[in-house]
Amino acid sequence: MRLTPNERLAITITFFSMFFGASNLIFPPLLGAEAGRGSITAGFGFICSAVGLPILAVVAVARAGGFNQLAGRVSHGFAVVLGTAIILTIGPLFAIPRTAATSFEMAVAPLTPSTPHWATQLAYSLVFFALSYLLSQHPERLAHTIGRFMAPLLLVMIATLVAVCLFTAHPAFTSPMAAYADGGFITGFIEGYQTMDLLAGIYFGIVIAANIAGFGVRDEHHRRHEVTRAGIGTGVMLAVIYAALTYVGMVSGSLTRINPLTDTGAEVLTNLTSRLFGWFGTAFVGLIFMIACFNVCTGLIATCASYFEEQFPRVFGRPMSYRAWSILFALCGLVIANAGLNAIITMSVPVLSALYPIAIILVVFGLFHRVIGRYAPRAYGWTALLVGVFAAAQCVVALLAVLGVALPPAQSLFAALPLADQQLTWLIPAALGLVIGVADSLRLRRR
Repeated sequence: MRLTPNERLAITITFFSMFFGASNLIFPPLLGAEAGRGSITAGFGFICSAVGLPILAVVAVARAGGFNQLAGRVSHGFAVVLGTAIILTIGPLFAIPRTAATSFEMAVAPLTPSTPHWATQLAYSLVFFALSYLLSQHPERLAHTIGRFMAPLLLVMIATLVAVCLFTAHPAFTSPMAAYADGGFITGFIEGYQTMDLLAGIYFGIVIAANIAGFGVRDEHHRRHEVTRAGIGTGVMLAVIYAALTYVGMVSGSLTRINPLTDTGAEVLTNLTSRLFGWFGTAFVGLIFMIACFNVCTGLIATCASYFEEQFPRVFGRPMSYRAWSILFALCGLVIANAGLNAIITMSVPVLSALYPIAIILVVFGLFHRVIGRYAPRAYGWTALLVGVFAAAQCVVALLAVLGVALPPAQSLFAALPLADQQLTWLIPAALGLVIGVADSLRLRRR
């Protein structure tokens, strides 16, 4: 059995809604406001990392038969450790609490200035995570709830915002500022990391495959094919919407100049809508954030709980069901969300910078597995080892710096490496690992 066109569309929209959350709304408008006339180059870089890499991840994982199979080409232990680290990052430690914190700052805080901030945020996050938890209890039915109602509503609201910008008179677009003045493509590419979508794309296929099975597709080969098709369709939707939101940011930046050191994409959007529509515009943008964040939170809870139920069905000798894991992740998200949005983003950057290179290596190798698996199978282990050690060291140094503990010798060393300005120093251990892996594979073949 195969999906009908309507079912395939519902699956694709569901997939899109699981990706498109707070960071996806924030970063393209900020890029447009900062890059100004250079937004085409910068936006292309952003789309390459924020769309291209996640969709390639979906394809690579689908071809391998799952992330455990893909990462298992290094070793089973590596697959479990990396998989758990990724799930915790895109789940209860950063991404899940960020959905509640961001939507609160955008949708509720501006409308309740006289109420104590902590009390309002606690009340909002309690309701937010309770509803998201309830909806996530049927992960195989998300296409019927999010895909057919919540996501289309979100798309209509975003289209309305873009349409308003198309008919808004504005001054000439600004010149590129901040890092976009020196390297638009690379800066946009690195900004795409912040969406976390590459890491999410590795695992979202779990929930999407369950929804495809819920439509009656039982054959494993057909399910993988449908996941790949949905991933490609999602990529097209994301690219179009990112381009549209970048244009929104360009218009906003031309009307109200921003400070790239302090302003965020949320402020870029509210600057525009409040100028055009007053308090109604602020509420409208807040509602967009609320719907987008709720969709992503529900998808993340379902994805993380599904993974942990499979990998860790028992903890300390006691069974842990899908429901138990989802309750735990919702509670963790509730606690961390109330620490504040700035704290969540600050702590997440070093961790993302460590996990992304390893994930990129696995995805690229997975796409070329027919060649690498046949002629250089040892390249998986060597490259993952060198990149992993290097990325972990950078992560530790960066996290200590965030906590106020500076390590000048290590910071100077990392800053002096080639490609440091582009934050691509991990390419050096990756290239070295590939060379060693190829040589090691040739050595084994000669025996």
